[in-house]
Amino acid sequence: MLDWGERDTGDVDREGLEAAAGLARQRAGAAQLVVVRDGAVVLDRAYGCAPDALFWTFSTSKPFAALLVHRLAERGALSLDDPLAKHWPEFGANGKDAITVRHVLRHRSGLPVARSALRDAMAMTDWAASVRAIERARPRFAPGGGPAYQYVSYGFLLGELLQRVTGTPIRELLAAEILGPLGLRDTHLGLPDAAWPRHVPIRGRGAGPAVTAAYLNRRPLRQAVIPAAGVSTTARDLAVLYAALAAGGALDGVRVLSPESLRVATTPTSDGTIDALIRLPIRWSQGFQLGGPGLFPQRPRPMGRTSSPQAFGHNGSNVCVAWADPTRRLAVAYLTNDLPARAEGARAQNAVAEALLAACPPLPA
Repeated sequence: MLDWGERDTGDVDREGLEAAAGLARQRAGAAQLVVVRDGAVVLDRAYGCAPDALFWTFSTSKPFAALLVHRLAERGALSLDDPLAKHWPEFGANGKDAITVRHVLRHRSGLPVARSALRDAMAMTDWAASVRAIERARPRFAPGGGPAYQYVSYGFLLGELLQRVTGTPIRELLAAEILGPLGLRDTHLGLPDAAWPRHVPIRGRGAGPAVTAAYLNRRPLRQAVIPAAGVSTTARDLAVLYAALAAGGALDGVRVLSPESLRVATTPTSDGTIDALIRLPIRWSQGFQLGGPGLFPQRPRPMGRTSSPQAFGHNGSNVCVAWADPTRRLAVAYLTNDLPARAEGARAQNAVAEALLAACPPLPA
């Protein structure tokens, strides 16, 4: 799909790319950084690991489930304005009957957690228990109100919906709909046994991150189907996906989304509103986080403070990030295993993104 081996396309600043690579190399632990410009690989680096080493990507996983939903909507198998209860009757209990697919995509379901953030995280390896907890839960906020980040529940809400609509387990659906056609052989929703030797353990720096890393490094967790956080992949595979999206939804004849569906998926729905759960301003679309300076332009941004408002992607706990900028025809995948204090990781992501943006100016339309 992409030719691996860096190319000089003549429209990028090579010194700027090397500066970004140097910043990735300086970060503790292992890292991969891949940059695709207008369909050509201009940067492909791995530090402290092999190019095919598999990283747990935290919330960088979330767009996979969103893309599956948009693909089904494109075919008419569901509507974004359908109540989830139309396809999943048990979900409608306890005041959740008005929550729509669109609410979930926008993080406006009012159901950021089913029980509590800790209890949801502790149960996220158990699909049946997580789904039952969602069915029994009551909304914390009014559906359709302000955003409240569904950090674990997002994947089970969309994942169970997808399974109800298609009758296919989400792992198999993802492989058939996206991974197989794009040739993403190193992307797994739950690591299979054969891939386990290539997994990269998470490194937590500080007492809290160290405890989190120890929990997340357990084999049963890394092998579980957790759509909101549990995709293991390489920067190369993620770069292929985002190169397709940066090019309007298709790469080498393989279409992920139609141009119209991609427009719907990336249209802004929240422009800096403070999120009720994480207490941060996030620019949301319907499946992605968006670039641009946002409400507080001085804050570090995973796609860079100077990123285009048209840029879209998803940050994963300031550890991993992948994004596309259509104005630059740019796709970026930056994966690490470094779990530091939140502010340090955010600054590191912003620094790499800023170096890449400076090296890759916008292209003519």
